[in-house]
Amino acid sequence: MADDRHDPYVSLRNRDFLWYVASLVAMTLGTMVQATVVGWQVYAITRNPLALGLVGLAEALPFIGAALYAGHVADLYDRKRLSLVAIGVQTVAAGLLLAFSLRPEVLANRRVWPIYAVVFLSGLARSFLQPARTALGAEIVPRETLANAVAWRSSLWQFGAVVGPALGGLLYGFSGAKLAYGVEAALCLLGLVLFARIAYTPAPVVPNQLSIRENLTVGIRFLLTQPELLGAQVLDLFSVLFGGAPALLPIFADILKVGPQGLGVLRAAPAVGAVLMSVVLAHRKLRGAGRTLFVCVALFGLCWIVFAVSRSFWLSLALLAFSGMVDNVSVVIRSTLLTVRTPPELLGRVSAVNQIFIGSSNEIGSFESGVAAKLLGVVYSVVFGGLVTLGVVGVTAWKTPALRKLDELS
Repeated sequence: MADDRHDPYVSLRNRDFLWYVASLVAMTLGTMVQATVVGWQVYAITRNPLALGLVGLAEALPFIGAALYAGHVADLYDRKRLSLVAIGVQTVAAGLLLAFSLRPEVLANRRVWPIYAVVFLSGLARSFLQPARTALGAEIVPRETLANAVAWRSSLWQFGAVVGPALGGLLYGFSGAKLAYGVEAALCLLGLVLFARIAYTPAPVVPNQLSIRENLTVGIRFLLTQPELLGAQVLDLFSVLFGGAPALLPIFADILKVGPQGLGVLRAAPAVGAVLMSVVLAHRKLRGAGRTLFVCVALFGLCWIVFAVSRSFWLSLALLAFSGMVDNVSVVIRSTLLTVRTPPELLGRVSAVNQIFIGSSNEIGSFESGVAAKLLGVVYSVVFGGLVTLGVVGVTAWKTPALRKLDELS
């Protein structure tokens, strides 16, 4: 019989994992629709790139600020129940955005703070959902198949990330915000129902004598003992923080003269590339992981440099797709390392620290992109960010030889 570690479909034969990833796809579709429509709507109201950055900041503040406590809660209480509550809050947030679109006077006179308030609520829900769902995902599959499960989870998440932005752009472009937010609310509700189908029995909580403060920081202390994992986190943090500028895509859609429909396609392009790459990674064993990671992050930075100066929609689309392919390699390497090297009883707290890195790079990166675009101009800010990414790759490779020499993820 074939060894499960070499069976690319072993995780997909797990019934609970199928419910898990089905819910993940539905939620990803909903949140991507929201991100696309909110970005275009805020820019249409304000015509200010800084306003787009503030959308990222509104989500990052609660997402990062509550992360350590959320990880502590995820290791202390029923992870399925906690995830369901967080998904429910995200569903309510989608309903509020729908309500705003049904009452246009709420956003009259260039007033966008109600949207920021809902994005803040959504970020808080995601802060608790992320560590609980990640830790639960590691519990419902055998530990020897975790690498395979992470690859498929990434692939199916990326599928949602492909369809979601395009769906959001098309819905908003042809039917307006009402239908788009209505579809988002329905997808979040579907995600809630699917997640509830997971047959999950919480593992007994491992008692400890640590204080609340020590419990909140144990994930950080654990990461400091894992140089390869810490190096991968730092590399991802700074490369995405400076190297990518997805928050500015509404402006580039304007530059390329493709409208909200084109914006949806541009937002989906990185995920298209990521889906293709994640399927490849699910079918093969990745070797030379450390060297591959550094090469891919460097290529990610180069893609955004060329994208910034491109005035061809098709070239820009190809660059974004390729950036998604190489970025997905770093996502799979980092996620697999996190999952296979963390004890199950620490997964919530360590995932919360990982969440801080992700939130810092994505949401605060959106704010950084908006500020840089305001100060330097859109094109120069993205070129500068790509050059910073190349510098980060060089410094990280020099300072973390253990990561550079990493071969197999298992």
